[in-house]
Amino acid sequence: MPDRTVFSHPARHSVAVLARQMTLPIELGIVHQLFGQARTGATPDGEPLYEVVTCALDPGRVRTDGDFTLNVAHGPEALAEADTVIVLSSYDDYEQELPGLPGPLADAFARIRPGTRVASICTGAFVLASAGLLDGRVATTHWRYADRFARLFPHVELDPDVLYTDGGDVLTSAGCASGIDLCLHMIRRDFGMAVANDVARRTVVPPHREGGQVQYVRRPVPEPSSPSTAAARGWALKRLAEPITLGQMAAQEAMSVRNFTRRFRDEVGTTPMNWLTQQRLERARELLEESDLPVEQVAEQAGLGTAANLRQHFHTALGTSPSAYRATFRGPGTAA
Repeated sequence: MPDRTVFSHPARHSVAVLARQMTLPIELGIVHQLFGQARTGATPDGEPLYEVVTCALDPGRVRTDGDFTLNVAHGPEALAEADTVIVLSSYDDYEQELPGLPGPLADAFARIRPGTRVASICTGAFVLASAGLLDGRVATTHWRYADRFARLFPHVELDPDVLYTDGGDVLTSAGCASGIDLCLHMIRRDFGMAVANDVARRTVVPPHREGGQVQYVRRPVPEPSSPSTAAARGWALKRLAEPITLGQMAAQEAMSVRNFTRRFRDEVGTTPMNWLTQQRLERARELLEESDLPVEQVAEQAGLGTAANLRQHFHTALGTSPSAYRATFRGPGTAA
């Protein structure tokens, strides 16, 4: 780590937010608000876990899409000191016609140290892709610009349906409000579910949104009398430890399986069984963080059956084992 001149709290995880000309202030506010709320012990009285600094390609006045400007004190030198770099969107992204970074932006990215986590909000993914950080990876961006993104960056595996993607050291999110989902995900990954849930509660946002951005793409609005799947979801959430079939969920809404599955996908953005697995994984994570139950009982209470099945789901979804997850977010010495 080089000597710090921008960040002043070495013990905290440092986040540099890159704001370009014609940035969207809502995205900047999301990053500062969410990371700024993260505290040790998942309480308002805890110590801050992050230090967030805004930077620009040139310090000074940065135009926004509103009737005001930002006065940014730091330049790209902040990128060289950060543990995490977050690239906001810009109106320039909407008109990008050629891959590759402009000179000043390329120079700024050259300052980022190897191993630094880099994330984007909305069309900030165009910058990450232009820098080559997304080649061969799964990424997302705002659904309105997905076709242009796919044309410009054929070596990126674009998934326009999800709210965010996590490639480990490179992450992307969809529209600007998906930055909330992405930031909460990073907080959860860094410091565990309890801290992320505390941030969500105090910010008055859901800790995890169901489905993906496909549910926000324009489509015919259902008639007011059209049935919902909310009752089935509520019913299932109370019974995660029990065997649940697609037919049972459909029966809660008095629908055929076919109609229920179609309606569920329209509302939530994924299939009922995929959603159910996601909820069971979230329940397993809560139990690993908040209880001393052995892995076998965690699997049973989360509805994932056996410890082997739980390990397989954890490896697929999180790239780690239940025991390693517990050790990370509860510390050594807990039951496994």
